[in-house]
Amino acid sequence: MRIVVAGGTGLIGQPLVEGLAADGHEIVVLSRNPDQYVSPVPDRVTIVRWDAATVGKWATHLDGADAVVNFAGENLAGESLLPKRWTEEKKRRIRESRVNAGKALVQAIKTVENKPKVLIQASAVGYYGATGDEIITESSHPGDDYLALVCIEWETTTAEVESLGVRRVITRTGLILTTEGGPLSRLLPFYRLYVGGYFGDGQQWWPWIHMQDEIRAIRFLLENETAAGAYNLTAPNPVTNQDFGKTLGKVMGKPSIMPVPRFALNLVVGEVATVVFDGQRVVPRRLEELGFTFQFKELEPALRDLLET
Repeated sequence: MRIVVAGGTGLIGQPLVEGLAADGHEIVVLSRNPDQYVSPVPDRVTIVRWDAATVGKWATHLDGADAVVNFAGENLAGESLLPKRWTEEKKRRIRESRVNAGKALVQAIKTVENKPKVLIQASAVGYYGATGDEIITESSHPGDDYLALVCIEWETTTAEVESLGVRRVITRTGLILTTEGGPLSRLLPFYRLYVGGYFGDGQQWWPWIHMQDEIRAIRFLLENETAAGAYNLTAPNPVTNQDFGKTLGKVMGKPSIMPVPRFALNLVVGEVATVVFDGQRVVPRRLEELGFTFQFKELEPALRDLLET
């Protein structure tokens, strides 16, 4: 297949691109910052610069492509050890980078004669807002906080491709477990210093997924012609933040006893603290009903795979 990946230099994009290329697929990566891609660029991968906002010469790569995957969007928390504050400017970039990229892809698809067969639209479990202990499936209502509203608009940006005959899949991803970035990589230094713990009372749910299952699920939905609509990309067994910390401590042989009060983290990073304090008990109902099998259903084996290999 020939697959166009928008935002293919990010946390999910790079391993997806590498796996697809290794299996013989031809990949075109659309990136605002091509230099962020790992070096050397894999065989069968072409990196094309775009501004993620307007239709340009990059649109020709969509003509005859089998699929488009849209990961484009500003990183929510940045790359540093502590998440970056959500200033009004940062929040504007988070929203506009997603909305503008989605709209540009739709306009580009309209211009090409041979349209892609499928578009994978990235989203996140933040779509559901803070939901307490309620079990959340794809049919659950969206939230109304900042992240939920961003996710709703993000998903909507590419909805028009369905009227163009393009199958569209929405992937609402949870907390991705990898040592290359994301929440786990931020927690590890604190556990190594024996100051690991949990956030607030630790009872908020953390819907996690091993990176390997994240990539497998995206490829499964890409290749399964019956897949359409929204799918939760989370392991079948979410855990509370406190249980996550205890399990991580067990795997690392470190204590997990240091609670982080909400007001303290709010003082340091501001509104972005909602990412760890406001949880969702999300389950991947539609994904499993479609026949996807997780390699990592339980947290401890997932963490051991990442930290003991």
